[in-house]
Amino acid sequence: MTSRPATLGQLRDSGWESVPVKEEVRRNAVTRIRAGEPLFPGVLGYEDTVLPQLENALLAGHDIIFLGERGQAKTRMIRSLVGLLDEWLPIVAGSEINDDPYAPSSRYARDLVASKGEEAPVEWIHRDTRYGEKLATPDTSIADLIGEVDPIKVAEGRYLSDELTLHYGLVPRTNRGIFAMNELPDLAERIQVGLLNVLEERDVQVRGYKVRLPVDVLLVASANPDDYTNRGRIITPLKDRFGSQIRTHYPLDVDTEMAIADQERDAYAADGMRVAMPAELAEVVATISHLARVSPHVNQRSGVSVRLTVANHETLLANATRRSLRLGETEVVPRTSDLEALVASTMGKIEVETMDDGRDEVVVENLVKAAMLTVFKQRFNTGQLVGIVAAFDEGRIVHAGDDVPSATYVDLVATVPELREPVATLTGDDESPAAVASAVEFILEGLHLSKRLNKDSAGGRSAYRSR
Repeated sequence: MTSRPATLGQLRDSGWESVPVKEEVRRNAVTRIRAGEPLFPGVLGYEDTVLPQLENALLAGHDIIFLGERGQAKTRMIRSLVGLLDEWLPIVAGSEINDDPYAPSSRYARDLVASKGEEAPVEWIHRDTRYGEKLATPDTSIADLIGEVDPIKVAEGRYLSDELTLHYGLVPRTNRGIFAMNELPDLAERIQVGLLNVLEERDVQVRGYKVRLPVDVLLVASANPDDYTNRGRIITPLKDRFGSQIRTHYPLDVDTEMAIADQERDAYAADGMRVAMPAELAEVVATISHLARVSPHVNQRSGVSVRLTVANHETLLANATRRSLRLGETEVVPRTSDLEALVASTMGKIEVETMDDGRDEVVVENLVKAAMLTVFKQRFNTGQLVGIVAAFDEGRIVHAGDDVPSATYVDLVATVPELREPVATLTGDDESPAAVASAVEFILEGLHLSKRLNKDSAGGRSAYRSR
């Protein structure tokens, strides 16, 4: 930074040009699009739906409002916009509102440039500091967003009419940057009015002052659909001033859901233990969320976030770890019996449409069973497994649960040859006892849900037998 211009005169001599923030974002977006680089790395599932609309909005220089249910990456996309700003920006040194050295707008910056001329000091700020964000709450005030008189400055001897007594709010302090308002409908309607000038006239007015402070901001907001939230609404004049309204959505397919969950979940490690998630169980976890989004027993207006998939993925691994520790095993591979643990991580993330006490858990259990059966049918045709069913017709009973060691399942495969090929189909190159145990339970549970085997459950243990 020492090599950058330090005064207004040096800045002019360097040839640096000042452009509005929307033009700056547009220019950098064009560069990325032309180079084939993603504008929003890490945002999955929107390549053919949301992102083209967002690119259009940025190229058009629009203020944007994202409309969608919870957990649809709205905040992530908003914060990613910072990457489209120039890395460094010159401002009048000491300015609270990032004054443009070529066109200062605050009283402080105007006085400084007027007194020092070409020797007025310039400092450079990083793009990360040019982003402002506010979560809309009912107690948010105009002073928070726009500004108010600072009583401390008045007490220091300045007159109330002096513009230097102003304490600038978040919007002016984000001048020449990006300002985001999350959950916009929660902002009181009388406060929303304070944003009208920002979006149209591009200035802010502070109570009691004959001053209009020009602001150069890209304003972005997020909101839930109007038919869901009863906490408030976006006033019509404000909604009309946003250039683009972009509707987000949940992942459209299970594969995308799995990719997002794998990206978002915390890295899982158990000291001294090998951890592996079977692909079929990862798919079951993602399918639970997809089935919940179309279930008549789940409140669809509140949405079923991808956070449900992430939390269930983590819970499944945690339960498998607990079981392995108790059994003294060194491998952590979730089994079908571990799916019972997902009730706790699911209940807080969906709203069940029922008035009966205890019905919530039944709804979750049915979603888990339906997801399990869906994935099983994608992997196997029950006609391929008739040999296994025939082995149970001879009176065989197989126990499953947290207290059954992996070696027991390995012995079962050795005594029931018909299991070997289906198990190998699921485990692939992983022939460890824990992987074999997971595959065996998946097959047995799939046959039970397909009505080919009976299952007796009690106290966390299950027994599979012939029908």
